[in-house]
Amino acid sequence: MPERGWTPQAVAERLAEAADVLDRLPEPRGRGFYSLWPLTPEVPDGDGARTRPAAPAPEGIDRMDEALVWLAWLEPEERHLVWLRAEGLPWKRITYRLGVGRTTAWQRWTMALLKIATRLNAAAEQNRPDIKPVNKSRPIVLEVR
Repeated sequence: MPERGWTPQAVAERLAEAADVLDRLPEPRGRGFYSLWPLTPEVPDGDGARTRPAAPAPEGIDRMDEALVWLAWLEPEERHLVWLRAEGLPWKRITYRLGVGRTTAWQRWTMALLKIATRLNAAAEQNRPDIKPVNKSRPIVLEVR
């Protein structure tokens, strides 16, 4: 958690990190036949062969799991918009996919991030040790005879 609480910018950065970690996870393998031969590149080195990115750290995977839970707090349209932006898709392609204007897409994206940040800050506020409980019954000072 950031030092001063969650902001929409911090939420956007965490979701972008989650998208990157999810992209770097190894592909699941199905059961069945497999080869023990090492994989060789089809293209000679230097001809644009894409190398596999490094595997993410376990802490990154934990943060990704936490951030993916946040998406469940959003409506499906908001979730789709936030995830497209976290993957780094430009606004022009996002607006084309969703069929809305750039300003409308940006406003919806900002509101979705604000929803997540507000909920995270509210949860952090509830767990603070120095907060006084609200609506707690007070001890009786004078008793009626």
